[in-house]
Amino acid sequence: MTTTRSRRAIRAAALLAAGLVLSACGARVDAAGPAGAAAPASCVDTSGSEIKIGFLNSRSGTMAISENTVFDSLSLAAEQINATGGVLGKRLAVVAEDGASEPTIFAEKAQKLIRSDCVAAVFGGWTSSSRKAMLPVFESNDSLLFYPVQYEGLESSKNIFYTGATTNQQIIPALDYLKEQGVRSLFLVGSDYVFPQTANKIIKAYAAATGIEIKGEEYAPLGHTDFATIVAKVRDAGAGAVFNTLNGDSNVAFFKEYKNLGLTPATMPVISVSIAEEEVGGIGVDNIVGQPVAWNYYQTIDTPTNQQFVDAFTAKYGAGRVTSDPMEAAYTSLFLWKGMVEKAGSFDVAAVQAAAGGVSYDAPEGTVTVNGENHHIAKTALIGKIGADGLIHTEWSSGKPIEPDPYLKTYPWASGLAS
Repeated sequence: MTTTRSRRAIRAAALLAAGLVLSACGARVDAAGPAGAAAPASCVDTSGSEIKIGFLNSRSGTMAISENTVFDSLSLAAEQINATGGVLGKRLAVVAEDGASEPTIFAEKAQKLIRSDCVAAVFGGWTSSSRKAMLPVFESNDSLLFYPVQYEGLESSKNIFYTGATTNQQIIPALDYLKEQGVRSLFLVGSDYVFPQTANKIIKAYAAATGIEIKGEEYAPLGHTDFATIVAKVRDAGAGAVFNTLNGDSNVAFFKEYKNLGLTPATMPVISVSIAEEEVGGIGVDNIVGQPVAWNYYQTIDTPTNQQFVDAFTAKYGAGRVTSDPMEAAYTSLFLWKGMVEKAGSFDVAAVQAAAGGVSYDAPEGTVTVNGENHHIAKTALIGKIGADGLIHTEWSSGKPIEPDPYLKTYPWASGLAS
């Protein structure tokens, strides 16, 4: 159910990306040729004591509530890497840009980082619209993007490393969990763009194969704040649970209205895949306590490695700050890139790609390993519930990392989804 607005944003970003490739502004860069031609020569400078990397996050706009935290965790990782000698002996020099919650701006800033700032890799993006807008920029320039957020799957690129969960590591475990809890009907609520639309297509295929009834499906534009009509429809449908793929500050309005209408986790739970610890504070604990969420990391994971991460983050940013899954996946992405570069012995893109498979990192979420074929990472699925303390506490775990299957090839009910 792609809307006119969504299609226009992605189409505009793709056209912009193509135009930007043809008009690179770096003085040391060759102009890109026609479609299918080789990428312009890299302008990454490895001759000095520093190597540039790019951070591209929404520091403003509707997604800032989530993406500013990712910027903070990336900054912490860069600081820690520099404190221990950098990467191949070179200090990381960060060039930061604001994607401003707009796919076209993400594409424009990605091009600037690659061709004008000459960064070795870019870390960032959140919405799937931003990622899809950036994808042709990175492929045309043969550069690397490390994307830190769970997403809808059905994609892979040699120029993107996906360090958040793909569908079989988050959405499908969430559905399995709901089924185990006796849920036999769902109402789908999401933001009106690529991730929720594609995720719901997958959810409906799963539901058809498992006998779960879909009672309704509603979308709202990113940044939407009036949920009276949608929540009334949810209430009247009487589903066993709501599957929530809203993103950004729309969640604040949705859960306030949910509570206002007397709906509770006990009567109709809302399982969310884009609400982490940082968003809980913005929504208000009283509005969301007891609701389930699906991720691969929570601040409450009880391991020495995670405690070190939490301690370092709060020491840098304040005791009142929390950590979350996208933040941890972003933090981890920088260390995975470091591991790839050091395994390759080079910052060269082709060398890094060739070295990527099998690179592991003892991350706060647990050990993660890069799949060299699809550029995703193996991750443990976790279902948690939001506590009165504002943190998320694990209710269920897959027990071990799940190998990434972005095209759901191992699920017979998903055949045809990728077409």
